[in-house]
Amino acid sequence: MAAITPIKPFSPEETRWVLDHLHHPAVFLNMTHGWPAMHWTAEHLSGCLGGRLIRFRLGRKEATNAPLFETQCSYVEATVAQFLRWTLHQTDAGPFSEYPYTEYWAYADYKYISLLFKEQPFMFEDVKWSEFGFEGRNGKESTLWIGTEGANTPCHLDTYGCNLVLQVQGRKRWHLFPPEDTAKLYPTRIPFEESSIFSQVDVLHPDLSKFPWFKGARAHIITLEPGQVLYVPRHWWHYVESIDPITVSVNSWIELEEDDVARVGEAVTKAVVCAMKSTESDENTDIWLNPTEEEKSSHDENMQYLNLAVMASAQRKRRNFQRKPVKRDSCGQVKPRGDGGKVSGEFSIPFGQHLLPVRCQEEEATVPEASSCSSAVSSQQSAGRDCVTPDRRTSERSTENYQGSGPSLITTNDLLDCLLHPDIISRVTELLMERHTGGHL
Repeated sequence: MAAITPIKPFSPEETRWVLDHLHHPAVFLNMTHGWPAMHWTAEHLSGCLGGRLIRFRLGRKEATNAPLFETQCSYVEATVAQFLRWTLHQTDAGPFSEYPYTEYWAYADYKYISLLFKEQPFMFEDVKWSEFGFEGRNGKESTLWIGTEGANTPCHLDTYGCNLVLQVQGRKRWHLFPPEDTAKLYPTRIPFEESSIFSQVDVLHPDLSKFPWFKGARAHIITLEPGQVLYVPRHWWHYVESIDPITVSVNSWIELEEDDVARVGEAVTKAVVCAMKSTESDENTDIWLNPTEEEKSSHDENMQYLNLAVMASAQRKRRNFQRKPVKRDSCGQVKPRGDGGKVSGEFSIPFGQHLLPVRCQEEEATVPEASSCSSAVSSQQSAGRDCVTPDRRTSERSTENYQGSGPSLITTNDLLDCLLHPDIISRVTELLMERHTGGHL
């Protein structure tokens, strides 16, 4: 008798509707039954990739009070088979042999599936994001992550899109913080990576004498298990750590309409960073370009990119302006419509056994189950008002308190942290768009 395929708790249309109305992280359960990608263990991938070399990032397991950025890690080119032998303490581990397994973790992160399996495109179909309401979307638009216990991604936010993350093997612990807590995460653009704003805080071992505002940050923590899919809304900070001996996950960034404006901000950021960090000075000698960035671009190239981003965003706004306006609810979301364009009634996110909200740790014991409007104001609306400073008194603290010691010389990186603060970039982007679209859009 043929096995009965379990019925998914949500249809693609229902799942997409939920995603369009979620403002907080949530975990989907029982949605990946039958996905071939659930067989993508490290051992299975080793067989698929054979002798292909992959770049692994390595970091020491020792705890510090500072984030371990990718510019501070070691790197090796190795096969997944050598990686697996290293995790088993075997001697034939290729370049891994130089790094004691008891002292280091390893991470093959940010591997684009479209490139990794370009000679095996049939594997793209193993990932079925179309079941989440994104028609035609499969693994081709995703990235693959393979790590050991302790492997981590520094705390950051993505300036583009939102995230869907499928956990395949092992478990990962996610520490998420809302956009409103941006000031408490002490944002920085050094090291520079397009679309990533890093936190200067080690969220597991914070130095509160140096970063006192962090104690007010609201951590939302979830341990993601195999088969589960995590939704990370736009501009939510996240620190991710592998907590099992071997972990495998698949991630897809979902593009959003707001990304057009975000690309203008990123173009501004890149132009300023490259101009200032390329200037010779005695203190401007750090490794500032993240390894994910291939090379430093010239100022002419950066300005060309900025102009293209402004034009693309203006064109999108012009098209939207010409469309018939839509009605929105109190959360700023487009209202669902029934026959005749009327609102189809009140709606709520169907939290339950198949969809779990990721709770704020401080409020977990007291917060009732939330509806789609429970967070009062959407993260996009809140970020613009609240993320400059936690409060007026805190914002007036001296540089001495901010640094945790006596006054010190201002460095190029200090200046960039202020010039490129997300709120400042947002305002500069608005001014550029107003000036170069005639103020009509």
